[in-house]
Amino acid sequence: MIDPRKQAFEENKLDKKLSRLVGEAIGDFGMIADGDKVMVCVSGGKDSYTLLDILIKLRERAPISFEIIAVNLDQKQPNFPEDVLPNYLQQLNIPFHIEEQDTYSIVKRVIPEGKTTCGLCSRLRRGILYRVADELGATKIALGHHRDDILETLLLNMFFAGKLKGMPPKLRSDDGRHIVIRPLAYVPEKLIERYAASMNFPIIPCDLCGSQPNLQRAAMKKLLHDWEKQFPGRVENIFRAMHHIVPSHLMDQDTFDFQALGIHTDLSQLGKNIEGDLAIDEGEELCTPFDQRQFPVTFANKD
Repeated sequence: MIDPRKQAFEENKLDKKLSRLVGEAIGDFGMIADGDKVMVCVSGGKDSYTLLDILIKLRERAPISFEIIAVNLDQKQPNFPEDVLPNYLQQLNIPFHIEEQDTYSIVKRVIPEGKTTCGLCSRLRRGILYRVADELGATKIALGHHRDDILETLLLNMFFAGKLKGMPPKLRSDDGRHIVIRPLAYVPEKLIERYAASMNFPIIPCDLCGSQPNLQRAAMKKLLHDWEKQFPGRVENIFRAMHHIVPSHLMDQDTFDFQALGIHTDLSQLGKNIEGDLAIDEGEELCTPFDQRQFPVTFANKD
């Protein structure tokens, strides 16, 4: 028998933790400003439900004033329960908009059977959401990608695209007209799973992409899960590495001017985060077992 008081305490603790992590991400990257109208994209999955819920709670005690409008893109996927999201959003007493666009038929017509649909589906969805943001007068577009999504994207780009590139917490669209934000950037997926279960969100499964087998992203997710299980702290360190980049110790000639580097070069003219040969001498130390005291957890990896 679960003690109701203990359960309430744990749920409140989780709520505060998520709010803190989201608040930190918003502050660190300047995601939301006074007077913003934030369009929160709600798909019916655990991530977007959590994002919307936490933003509503943060708005109540934020030192700035901003609007929230929830938007769902009904892509006419098979078995999509059209009444679930409107009913849920009405209970929240916030403005919302349901955009109906049959992108499912387009994807199924263009992509051969058995091929990955994610790329085309994402491009179609992005274009529609940008248009809807213009129509609604939204100044920010909030997506529900979390810390694990960002790490998986980093590995996908490294392993399959040959790029050291992740998923930014704040992004300007190519046309310069929209700002996309990811307030869950600091939040591990396991916390979202716990929160969604405790809130009993009406989850809607994706029958288009979420059910596709053998996606590379799923392989990256498993890789990160296995690493964290076998080497506690490794995933956290990879995430921390994305915050501490040393261009002088990589090989991108567009980011660091190796041609201009010489004995008498004024290093301050070449950019920030320039480390000499110190990192070379640390190789042996970096191979030692993970030490929690040496690499403290920064982004709330503890439950």
